[in-house]
Amino acid sequence: MVELKTDTSIDAMHEAGQVVARALTAVQEAADVGVPLLELDEVAHGVLRGAGATSPFLGYRPSFAPTPFPAVLCVSVNDAIVHGIPGRYRLRDGDLVSIDFGAELGGWVGDSALSFVVGTPREADLRLIETAERALAAGIEAAVVGNRIGDIAHAIGTVCRGAGYGIPDGFGGHGIGRRMHEDPGVPNEGRPGRGMRLRHGMVLAIEPMVIKGGTDAFHAAADGWTLRTNDGSRAAHAEHTVAITESGPRILTAR
Repeated sequence: MVELKTDTSIDAMHEAGQVVARALTAVQEAADVGVPLLELDEVAHGVLRGAGATSPFLGYRPSFAPTPFPAVLCVSVNDAIVHGIPGRYRLRDGDLVSIDFGAELGGWVGDSALSFVVGTPREADLRLIETAERALAAGIEAAVVGNRIGDIAHAIGTVCRGAGYGIPDGFGGHGIGRRMHEDPGVPNEGRPGRGMRLRHGMVLAIEPMVIKGGTDAFHAAADGWTLRTNDGSRAAHAEHTVAITESGPRILTAR
């Protein structure tokens, strides 16, 4: 069941989204060669505490997970696509880092992600990240009243496939509101004109993920959470929480 949010509720979600935006900015600024991933998690945790917000990630346990998620921040490095658990690993020059973060404030949730390179970037990694961002922008552009979920999926998939990249099968965006994951699902590939029609008040987390090697295959690491590419190639992730409104898409997690 899809809950249509009131304009007042969307404003409240924007407040939660801005906590997310501030945390992602702070984490990216703190990420440097030699910094342990656990330190990045603490930076994100500090933003939550300062805002009086809580984490929808910490303790989250979907059906596929063997244990509750132990952190407030997902940090996925190099061949990790999403859901990386921050640990003692220290960032190295050239690492491609994807960070995903959520915040709950006043009963509403925001969710966003971005990717970047620590230290000296490889041109191929910059292209991968730029493609994820372009795919996100294309998906947001298609998130207008009267369109359908398939239009968002098609816009994202066209950018990703056009660049020659893989798309992790079965993973994509989702509705968001009182809970982090709500209906409807938002695939990262699909046929235009298909699926649920978009209406004013729908709020979606739109999140393309791309695999450099061009295949869609991935596997869960030993921790049961981190998803890694099967071919060992690098991956990038971009995400925003977006409200569908009569005046156009409103990015609630804009940085």
